[in-house]
Amino acid sequence: MTTSFDALKKNRSKSLDKLNEQLNKIGSKTSYANPDEGKYWKPTRDSAGNGMAIIRFLPAPGDEDMPFVRLWDHGFQGPTGKWYIENSLTTLGLEDPVGELNKRLWNSGNDEDKKQAQKQKRRLHYISNVYIIKDSANPENEGKVFLYKYGKKIFDKLNDLMNPSFEDEKPVNPFDLWEGANFRLKIRMFEGYPNYDKSEFDSPSPLFDNDEKLEAIWKQEHSLKEVIDPKLFKSFEELKGKLYSVLGLDGGSIAARSNIRAEEELDSDLDMSKLSKTATASEPKVAASSFEADNNEDEDDDLEFFKNLAKG
Repeated sequence: MTTSFDALKKNRSKSLDKLNEQLNKIGSKTSYANPDEGKYWKPTRDSAGNGMAIIRFLPAPGDEDMPFVRLWDHGFQGPTGKWYIENSLTTLGLEDPVGELNKRLWNSGNDEDKKQAQKQKRRLHYISNVYIIKDSANPENEGKVFLYKYGKKIFDKLNDLMNPSFEDEKPVNPFDLWEGANFRLKIRMFEGYPNYDKSEFDSPSPLFDNDEKLEAIWKQEHSLKEVIDPKLFKSFEELKGKLYSVLGLDGGSIAARSNIRAEEELDSDLDMSKLSKTATASEPKVAASSFEADNNEDEDDDLEFFKNLAKG
């Protein structure tokens, strides 16, 4: 129903309350921005940035071999004010234009270039199927199977359970339906970023003592192979064109064409001095929190990556 002007004027005192209500929803219920809306679950955090849920990591779906896949991506803002937010072709074992550029920056011997390479480094994510046991903020999610995207900190906890440090600790497969363990996901803000250190596994136990129910849950799992299907990744040429545009480098339009030779173009067009230009106001800036906040706790790539590149 269309709101009349008189009604707009009459109810204006309530508009601020409605706006704040929506802002609180946005601030406390961040959703995972993915084209497969509904497949992914993300824990809800309150206004203080804290959150808790109980989940169970599930085994590999169908005829797939692994209960998780790894996904590398990049997320950074260039001197143009534009953002580069793309999956990395290194996920597929292929060369990626950002990796090539970072190698040249790291090998230049210039400290500013190294800082630029660090800013543009890869980020590692893991994706698994999970069963939601308790989600107090969104109880409608309980009893359902979702894909869950997480970082190195949580994966380390999975790995520690599978490979304990002490001889009196028994290895546990956290992805097992019968002998796995429920995971108490606890998020708290620490120095401005979400921290997962207080998350922990319960003692091993069956998810349910009913094989028919377990089978029904297993059959609800989503394909993990589809998450890293090559058709979902842009080509080297497309990514390079986007990279050049974001960084304001010459040859941005040329790089988007097919049949280019990456190394030749980097040699002829790359002007390192342009990387330190001040960002322009020609394009609205995206808040860093839109894609960085949940990854800062899980900084999954470090100087070793660039050191290895330098050896190549």
